[in-house]
Amino acid sequence: MKLIVAIVQDEDSHELNKALRKNKFAATQLRSSGSFLRAGNTTFLIGAKDELVEDVLEVIKEFGKHRTEFISPTSYAETSPFGSLTPPVEVPIGGATVFVLPVDDFIKF
Repeated sequence: MKLIVAIVQDEDSHELNKALRKNKFAATQLRSSGSFLRAGNTTFLIGAKDELVEDVLEVIKEFGKHRTEFISPTSYAETSPFGSLTPPVEVPIGGATVFVLPVDDFIKF
């Protein structure tokens, strides 16, 4: 048995949750946030039998989309009363960060 911890952007979480339910994979969702862009994330906790891990990962891969976003770098040395002097920078965001952990015991009360 494995515990799959998948962190996805909030905007991908609804579709991922629907796909997991459609494929009969039970998941617990937790609200979380990233430190880089301070964007909202959703962390999914999914218990899966060893032989189903690849199937779960395929669903996550399908709905953890990569995209780019423009951000304005904030640096106290580069700001003025007229705003940032540094132009917006395009950064990659999205995708999914996934951890697959062994589970010694699973107990459901």
